[in-house]
Amino acid sequence: MLHPAQARRRNFTAWVIWLPLVLAACAGLPGQEPLRVNVVSVESLKGEGLEARFAVKLRLQNPNDAPVDFDGIALDLEFNRKALASGVSGERGSVPRFGELVVTVPVSVSALAVARLAMGLAGGPPLAEWPYALRGRLSSGPFGSVPFAAEGTLKLPQ
Repeated sequence: MLHPAQARRRNFTAWVIWLPLVLAACAGLPGQEPLRVNVVSVESLKGEGLEARFAVKLRLQNPNDAPVDFDGIALDLEFNRKALASGVSGERGSVPRFGELVVTVPVSVSALAVARLAMGLAGGPPLAEWPYALRGRLSSGPFGSVPFAAEGTLKLPQ
């Protein structure tokens, strides 16, 4: 027979092991649609040294019947299939059920990324449309995150 302190320790250990697994399984239940993300605007910020900084405003739409709470955002932006910018924000919030929220994430673009992009654009025929991809995640605490993605093309004036 176990001593009461040993029994409490065993129960605590079982909870520490099983609770994250159960919560992760619940988070992955079918029927949850991914968040819809649209770029609302990109505004210039003051950069430092050889980097450019921008404030990317995103509209997050939640097509699900439960709110999505988050505590931090990370995103990566590709332009013409090349990594261009990345950013993080410690913003906290909640995307309401069947609702939307606009968040702002500051992103950095290195001079090297701009040079790579310029070389890639100069190397081919002029295009009227350029593909972009935005990928990121909303941190939802220690048990996971909610990924999001958006892709499209930017039409340049003729």
